[in-house]
Amino acid sequence: MSNRVGVIGLGIMGSAYAGHLIDAGFVTTGFDVAAGATQRFGQRGGSAAGTPRALAQDADFVITALPSAAALQAALFDPDGLAAGARAGLVVVEASTLPLAVKERARARLAERGVTLLDAPVSGTGSQAVVKDIVFYVSGDRAASDAAAHVLAATARSVRYVGEFGAGSKLKYIANLLVTIHNLSTAEAVVLALKSGVDPALMLEVVGDGAGASRMLGVRGPMMVAGHYDEPTMKLDVYQKDIDIITAFAQEVGAPTPLFTQSAAFYAAALAQGRGKQDTAAIASVLKTMAGLPADP
Repeated sequence: MSNRVGVIGLGIMGSAYAGHLIDAGFVTTGFDVAAGATQRFGQRGGSAAGTPRALAQDADFVITALPSAAALQAALFDPDGLAAGARAGLVVVEASTLPLAVKERARARLAERGVTLLDAPVSGTGSQAVVKDIVFYVSGDRAASDAAAHVLAATARSVRYVGEFGAGSKLKYIANLLVTIHNLSTAEAVVLALKSGVDPALMLEVVGDGAGASRMLGVRGPMMVAGHYDEPTMKLDVYQKDIDIITAFAQEVGAPTPLFTQSAAFYAAALAQGRGKQDTAAIASVLKTMAGLPADP
């Protein structure tokens, strides 16, 4: 089994993947356009590459964790992008949440160079990624998926092969639709507890032990109770991209999404409050303001 892995994108998620790979003994090379992220990666024990091209030259597997379609395009196909340095047989695990058409185009262009791209988005937040409590939804070439399984298993609680290319993204859209709704329902529960005089921390403990439990209640509920969102596990401005993708996908297939559509308005309201760099849990402050409670910082 190869132990040479590259990670392109060393932000909240990518840095977590890279850290687990280093701990598991993989020779891990990383690249990020942000110097601070690259520096932290080096301090963690990784080897920084100056370009995606250089990273690809020495890797058998590459994980990409990027915030936008433009970032993926640049990382893969700029003059110093991965494609310019990739050897035939390289497997690229595309773990970002992006429009499926973007990934399809990237797959076709990389295939011309003998590189296999897997569509493998992740279910889980940044804080979950840190403790390996995430799931990869891997789709695409089965042999490439099997070859990459040991790499992904070092970073995740579960690695699920879900079928032909694109199935992973479709499942991620569905998962994030539920996260969008559950995050808002958690905010509603916290604000209702505050307004009714129930200790919100007690509410999280008791309700989280019953039928009203959800992963968002456990992950983001404490942030909402504390009113502190400046250590994001998913930034609001980045998540807005996910909301837009899900909206377009649901419209394309003709699926009604009434709860999701209503929920999206509260994320937009939080962005309007200037909370784009805060965690998505900051939508709770929108509800707190509506309830006549003090706004969170």
